Amino acid sequence: MKTVLITGANKGIGFETAKQLAKMEYFVYLGSRNKENGNEAIQKLNAMGITNVAVLVIDVADIHSVRQARQELESKISSLDILINNAGISGDQSQDFATGNVENLRKIFDTNFFGTIQTTQEFLPLLKKSGQPAIINVSSEVGSINMRLEPGRNTNRDKYNAYGASKTALNAFTVMLANELRGTGIIVNSVTPGYTATDLNQFQGAKTAEQGAKPIVQLAIQSNPDMTAKFFKDGGEVSW
Repeated sequence: MKTVLITGANKGIGFETAKQLAKMEYFVYLGSRNKENGNEAIQKLNAMGITNVAVLVIDVADIHSVRQARQELESKISSLDILINNAGISGDQSQDFATGNVENLRKIFDTNFFGTIQTTQEFLPLLKKSGQPAIINVSSEVGSINMRLEPGRNTNRDKYNAYGASKTALNAFTVMLANELRGTGIIVNSVTPGYTATDLNQFQGAKTAEQGAKPIVQLAIQSNPDMTAKFFKDGGEVSW
């Protein structure tokens, strides 16, 4: 049975991704910033008859929490097959770069960018022990520079400029890490769930969490070692 760690998995898209992968007989560790919320998520899954799940307390923005989580997981498994960096925050408004609060920008990047990097670094040794290791960074179409430059792309979602910038940086991390790891067998990709209704956007999205999880799950179950340094959405690739 393959093992998966999903950060920010006690609710929203992370929870749905965990549910769908667990139904496919993966053993899923649900990352949660606190144990209570994680246990509630596990209880919901257990009530559905899903038992191949466990909670792992991890706050990706806190390096001490990340290290403790890595140590705990190392005591339970000898290798990790898939790391899904899903944890993220949208940040406060306004996010205009001309007038926005820089501290808000730093807070967003601490979780969405630096948090992903330090989590990945800590769990790389476990991933390297897998036969088919993969790292999936959950990004967003608002992080695509090419899509931002398209005529008529100004929408209500563009108020999330700082959030979008953090996802642009995350996409750059995806490409650069994938290039660093070429030849090691570890594939690294970004994926966007699409505009999904979660508490991240006050449930404004057009897709359900179950629909948003679909492209993440599709990417997790593919095993093409040459498919790395790419950005995916439901139905195909996204331009950087």
